[in-house]
Amino acid sequence: MSKSDRVLSYERAEFERCYPDRHFRCTHNVCDDPLLSVDALLELCRRLPVESIEYNAGNLPVGIDPDKTPGNGLTPEETIARIRDNRSWLVLKYIEQDPAYRQLLQDLLGPVIEMAGNVTPGIDRLEGYIFVSSPGSVTPFHVDNEHNFLLQIRGDKTMHAWHRDDRETISEEQLEAYHSGAHRNLPHDPAVDVRRFSFLLHPGEGVFQPVTAPHWVQNGDDVSISLSVTFRSENSVREADLYRLNHRLRAIGITPAPVGAVASRDQAKYLVARAERFGRRLLRLG
Repeated sequence: MSKSDRVLSYERAEFERCYPDRHFRCTHNVCDDPLLSVDALLELCRRLPVESIEYNAGNLPVGIDPDKTPGNGLTPEETIARIRDNRSWLVLKYIEQDPAYRQLLQDLLGPVIEMAGNVTPGIDRLEGYIFVSSPGSVTPFHVDNEHNFLLQIRGDKTMHAWHRDDRETISEEQLEAYHSGAHRNLPHDPAVDVRRFSFLLHPGEGVFQPVTAPHWVQNGDDVSISLSVTFRSENSVREADLYRLNHRLRAIGITPAPVGAVASRDQAKYLVARAERFGRRLLRLG
């Protein structure tokens, strides 16, 4: 598939209404892209550094403790090659390390960034993730720190999601901990399910997932391959800095105002956080 053929599509009015804080559906035409075949993914798996591959058993509880996630006893290559029968979940991370896959991300996200940059300037760090998982596998309840388009390539899956500002589902303290290095997976309270909404994704379909909007994913009855194309922005970096600073304030006994509650406080704290980050860079340079 050539560069000009790869398309990620959505309704412009829907994008303008929802981005960056609400989910919305999209479509794409890369299901048959040779880079996303099982054989190509096996080759990519062999080229990527080991730290860019994560995999485990796929038949997991929604709210599993990340420290108790079981392995599958296989190599990454075996996991992909036998994915139909081994009840596993695998992700190839930072696929942009490979030039061909970097081009795939740029082709899909180029037009998106033109629009998104008007709302969230300073877009950078285009990153891609490919998920390969067995029938019935579960991606546990978690958050991510990127603007993310999840594109379904093969099989079906259902994403169950909550609004990113739903503080009954995810608290300020949990977000502070996450941005300060805690694991992405979160405890899941079934009581919050009354507020969830779900997207059933078939091949060629996708959904935009806002930064730190809680979600979990259930595969259908076939092998699933999904592609996440993601990016950061000044907004997402700023928000992460504020949550990290609030985490430190809370650790010394100060209860900080929630991020977004008082704009003037957020700005003052962001300037402090940015100065600290700049200072750390200077120290590393010696």
